[in-house]
Amino acid sequence: MCTVIVHVPESADEPLRLLAVRDEDPARPWDALGPWWPEAYPGVVGVRDVRANGAWLAADAGARRLAVLLNRADVDTLPEEGLRSRGGLVLEAVAGRPPGEHPPTHGFNLVEVEGPRVRVFSWDGEALRTTELAPGTHMIAHDDVDDPATARIARWLAPFTQAHAAPVTDASAPAVADLDEPPADEPGDWFAPWLALLEASAALPATDDEAIIRDNRPHGYPTMSLLVCTATIGPGGVDLAYGAFDQPGEWNPPHLA
Repeated sequence: MCTVIVHVPESADEPLRLLAVRDEDPARPWDALGPWWPEAYPGVVGVRDVRANGAWLAADAGARRLAVLLNRADVDTLPEEGLRSRGGLVLEAVAGRPPGEHPPTHGFNLVEVEGPRVRVFSWDGEALRTTELAPGTHMIAHDDVDDPATARIARWLAPFTQAHAAPVTDASAPAVADLDEPPADEPGDWFAPWLALLEASAALPATDDEAIIRDNRPHGYPTMSLLVCTATIGPGGVDLAYGAFDQPGEWNPPHLA
């Protein structure tokens, strides 16, 4: 039940901005951003799933590619025999190889960025669909892109869209928590309004359907929000930052580095 917010620019000369919150079982080990696959995927850095050696999020700065994975429910029960880890899809996408027509995995939403272009591959165990994202701000979770039936998207898409240009100031919009303005050289500078909205959303219980910082255990999943990544993809390459929460499922302003 991860969450991705992405702003697709109008022009190829403008940067694309992406913020991703990872929900995973805290007992499943992972490695922070790093070049964990130097032989198979040279030049690629990402957040590694230690168990399967795949990636939740990965990027190749030279190719201006990034991919991040969100789990999605299967429409029917799939036999476990022959299924592969979804983390390999991220690395393949960053290498320029999108998923085939029938991926041998459980369901997913795979967000694939190449320069200013974004598309989302959605697999439910039966059919693979591709959605090209138009310029503007979008949210992706465990169902369709900008899906109003997903409670956190219905609650927070408009504030994130407004905050892309400036912090939310409309009194009718959800309140934004005050943040100390970070130093000018911090990776999170541009993302301060979005991070402020994350903090505002954390006023909700982590089990609330509208929450972005989540504890999914009462919903039958062993996953909790663990970390945040931000990415700026522009003509000069990819600028990535990573910050883990002190406690799973609980907000603290992450130190993005």
